[in-house]
Amino acid sequence: MELSSSQKTSLVFVGAFVVGGIVLSTMVFPFWNLIREDVFEEVTILTNDDGICYVETADMIPKIIEDCTLKSGDVTTIKFGEGLAWATIVGP
Repeated sequence: MELSSSQKTSLVFVGAFVVGGIVLSTMVFPFWNLIREDVFEEVTILTNDDGICYVETADMIPKIIEDCTLKSGDVTTIKFGEGLAWATIVGP
């Protein structure tokens, strides 16, 4: 089966597009940047505003905790993704 000139050209462009996509996905925007490391930290609850607590962490990004039953001043352990602004309570 002989490919015509236009089919060969199309095959080259599709191949170049696939190779470009692979290069961009691995070098420019690596997939592992989407997977954040979990960080555990012991913090003090600053405020509880109708079930939404606010805490300050070592990375200097204030964290929001939804469905929070703790009071202002309580100490707890939270889990959050590195660089994210929301967290969950994992321990007292």
